[in-house]
Amino acid sequence: MLILASASPRRQELLRLITEDFAVMPADVDEHDTGDTAPEEIPELLAVRKAQALAKQHPDDVVIGCDTGVFIGGVMLGKPRDKADALRMLKMLSGKTHKVITGCAVIKGKHTERFSQTTEVTFYLMSDRELRDYIDTGEPMDKAGAYGIQEKGALLVKEIHGDYFNVVGLPVAALSRVLSAV
Repeated sequence: MLILASASPRRQELLRLITEDFAVMPADVDEHDTGDTAPEEIPELLAVRKAQALAKQHPDDVVIGCDTGVFIGGVMLGKPRDKADALRMLKMLSGKTHKVITGCAVIKGKHTERFSQTTEVTFYLMSDRELRDYIDTGEPMDKAGAYGIQEKGALLVKEIHGDYFNVVGLPVAALSRVLSAV
């Protein structure tokens, strides 16, 4: 059996591009204790932790763990705590290029494949009013970096370099290749 260690409906939808045959079992791991890990390595570290948490319980299955982070100036932006935090994050991204890094881990038994995918995203310069209007949609509140490129957040994006699906939360093509080798 293939297990996705994520409750994200976006990841589930994207995994269906690879296969319809998987189970969803969100992993409960501490995402704050990352020690002295470099910020851009945190998504892969958390992906491994999520996959390991379920792989211990399901040693005969293939487990996929994922984590996505938004990075600007060496700082990782997680999910906003509230509207003010979302505005702070979006102001940091406005008119600038940032990185979206998704870490993935695929575990079967004692074998682990892990990788990260990076996509650069450039935002248009946005007014506070435009950012507040976007925040008022409620869309930013459950997304790293306070935006979803696959929804109204697309209106913020000037250009991307790299895998679009990586920004949504699952690097589909790269993951497909890893799964076919497991």
